[in-house]
Amino acid sequence: MPFGLGGQELFIILFLALLIFGAKRLPEVGAGLGKGIRSFKESLKEADVSDDIKKLEAEKKEVKQEPAKTETSKS
Repeated sequence: MPFGLGGQELFIILFLALLIFGAKRLPEVGAGLGKGIRSFKESLKEADVSDDIKKLEAEKKEVKQEPAKTETSKS
């Protein structure tokens, strides 16, 4: 069983969820939870830290290469 839970523990958890959310809302809650987990996994796959680091380093080089603009005061 997942997380070391036995049959009795799973039954108690499911029974409490049924009491809290009701029979009509329980499928909606499960579907919402599944969609959230799926989108989280997809975002982890899409996130590539090395690409972000390369972009930041390129931006940093661009900023250093630009000449510093100085304000001239009008008299």
